[in-house]
Amino acid sequence: MATAWTVTLDCADPATMASFWKLALGYVDGPPPPGFESWEQWLTHFGVPEEEWDDGASLVDPDGVLPRLSLLKVPEPKTAKNRVHLDIQVGGGRDQPFETRWPKVMDLVERLTKAGGTVIHQDEMADGTPDHVVMADPEGNEFCVL
Repeated sequence: MATAWTVTLDCADPATMASFWKLALGYVDGPPPPGFESWEQWLTHFGVPEEEWDDGASLVDPDGVLPRLSLLKVPEPKTAKNRVHLDIQVGGGRDQPFETRWPKVMDLVERLTKAGGTVIHQDEMADGTPDHVVMADPEGNEFCVL
């Protein structure tokens, strides 16, 4: 039996990061846990001080299929390359014709750049055909768009 899991990104500004990753993944704000009508009710129930209420964000796949993404406020900045990264497969995979796949990749790269992301570099296949774009989110976390 598989175990449920969540991808968690440490960050300085969970609200800004949540906005960026909702655009990148097509996710939405996560609903409050069962039994609670709001996150405020949940936070109050567990005695979380109000000054900590913005210290995290939870995003979910609106179809309820893909893993949850959590954004957690931490005091220290990112200092090294990620050891794990997300591959955003907007192009549909390498089995799709380049003419179909690449415009989708570049469209998302453009939208994410406008939202505060940074292009690090573009990787190419052996024949020189563009393959994927390595980017960083607003706080420097690397990911790929393919």
